[in-house]
Amino acid sequence: MLIKADQSCLLVIDIQEKLMAALPDRERVIANSAWLIQIANELRLPVLASEQYPKGLGPAVAAVRRWLPEGALMEKTHFACTAEPVCWERMSAIARQQWILVGAEAHVCVLQTALGLLEAGRKVYVVADAVASRRLEDAELALARLRAGGAQVVTREMVAFEWLQQAGTDLFRNISRRFLR
Repeated sequence: MLIKADQSCLLVIDIQEKLMAALPDRERVIANSAWLIQIANELRLPVLASEQYPKGLGPAVAAVRRWLPEGALMEKTHFACTAEPVCWERMSAIARQQWILVGAEAHVCVLQTALGLLEAGRKVYVVADAVASRRLEDAELALARLRAGGAQVVTREMVAFEWLQQAGTDLFRNISRRFLR
């Protein structure tokens, strides 16, 4: 199934200072997540972001936080956003069926959130080039488990081009000029 802008929400999971410091792919995750947030903002799509125990792991990194819409941040202590009552309430209020996930760690919070969304009947798309774990094997196994569980594993460009649907429009030209070159 194609990702549709009017049916999707971008969920940024735990891209926080102390956690990112432990990830070998942190620059890629931060850059690709910020890129998707900016495009989602241009398209006026809902964006939410979680912070796992920010007192211990710090806030969302500045390079991501600067692009988040006002009120997008949600604190949690559960690994799965879907298990945290306040997060789940906010996610449910958005009433979108397609959830695009980026963040860390792929084998913990991203995986558990994706599985929770799938259990709740949502379509889940995990952006492979915008998720990571401290160990590469954990990230690889998480993506394999997500595929087997019904999530779609995609790239940031797949998401952007599916959101846009066609070339030749003013919107496509604007996004292409700013983000796709």
